[in-house]
Amino acid sequence: MTRAPAAARALLVSALSAAALLTAGACVTGDPQVPRALPQGVSEPPSASASATASATERPPPSPPALNEAQIRAALITEADLGEPWMASRGAATWRDGMLKAETGNADCRRLLDTLYTEELFGAPAGPRATVTLDDAYNDTQLRYQVARYRPADVDRVLAWLDTLPEKCERFRATAPRAGAQTVEVTRLPLPEAGDARAALRLAMTGEASDGMPTYLAVDLAAVRVGEDTITLTNGGFGAVLPEVTQAVAELGAERLVEVGRQARVRV
Repeated sequence: MTRAPAAARALLVSALSAAALLTAGACVTGDPQVPRALPQGVSEPPSASASATASATERPPPSPPALNEAQIRAALITEADLGEPWMASRGAATWRDGMLKAETGNADCRRLLDTLYTEELFGAPAGPRATVTLDDAYNDTQLRYQVARYRPADVDRVLAWLDTLPEKCERFRATAPRAGAQTVEVTRLPLPEAGDARAALRLAMTGEASDGMPTYLAVDLAAVRVGEDTITLTNGGFGAVLPEVTQAVAELGAERLVEVGRQARVRV
């Protein structure tokens, strides 16, 4: 029987702090004497202070400063956040070459397999990036977590494409040089309402190895955009790949990225 790691449970029960709703009350001051009546259809012209306030509110807010490499690194999720049985990775998982390096006829499904294999969902970043890879020794899974800066429009376009894959690639066949013919299923993975835009899915591959042993691989792929910075994570393996871990890490990571960005603005 498979049990969820304590770290996953801890992440799920700790809710992210709710954003405070700020309300501003309007204060009206006037002449203590009775105001004179204006002709019908004529309104009082706005005061100089009111005009200045209107101009200030119409001015767009300044763009947040771009995070530097140290700040991007500070936004990473590490083994210290997840606790046991997570640890720093001992190397690339064998299933990447053995299973994901596969061919299929459908262009979108082939692009998905290539993306999971190369771990380049959005291509080259427009700024610094930082990556951490963690192993779950108990469930024999691996999590790769990346924070990088991309153009928001490019990210949103890829997220929209990801959203189409549970329909386009719901079930297809792929052939891997080492694992042979595989049946691949793609399903949507719901994410918490984190960041400005997000998408996630789960890919499951089943088949039979050359020695007759059944094969099974599950990989979660999730991405969350926070302003101009984007989190990309994969969580996969031959063991029990827990979607709760993927969801909790995406939520915790988005909250951390927001906090790092807030601290960067305060320092400016």
